[in-house]
Amino acid sequence: MKRIYIASDHGGFNLKSFLAGYLREKGHDVFDLGPSDPASCDYPVKAKAVTDAVLGCEESVGILICGTGLGMSMAANRVRGIRAALCTTEFHAKFARAHNNANVLCMGERVTGPGLAASMADIFLETPFEGGRHLRRITIFN
Repeated sequence: MKRIYIASDHGGFNLKSFLAGYLREKGHDVFDLGPSDPASCDYPVKAKAVTDAVLGCEESVGILICGTGLGMSMAANRVRGIRAALCTTEFHAKFARAHNNANVLCMGERVTGPGLAASMADIFLETPFEGGRHLRRITIFN
């Protein structure tokens, strides 16, 4: 099972709450970094909390959710060592891990329903990084 740090802004609160419960039921170690209610909050603050936690625990991954997923993915990708992938399909989730070794999954509550979100999270968590030629590509900017 995985250690997962999850957070959202107000636009992703409901999907974040659903996914945190879903992933806990599957046996994952889930740390919900907020918010604790759907009151307005700033997505960069939540992205920073998750990216800091992921960088502090090598075997962990993050999940960030806002209304579209765009803001969270942009904020997370500003942090060195983070490879955040905005996914809208299971194919995205699979190849974000397999080819890009993404360590943060981003989603948008306003564009992704709970069933698809759960499926993407499962695939993201179960797919290993293939390494090989992909390793060279993700280390170019390090």
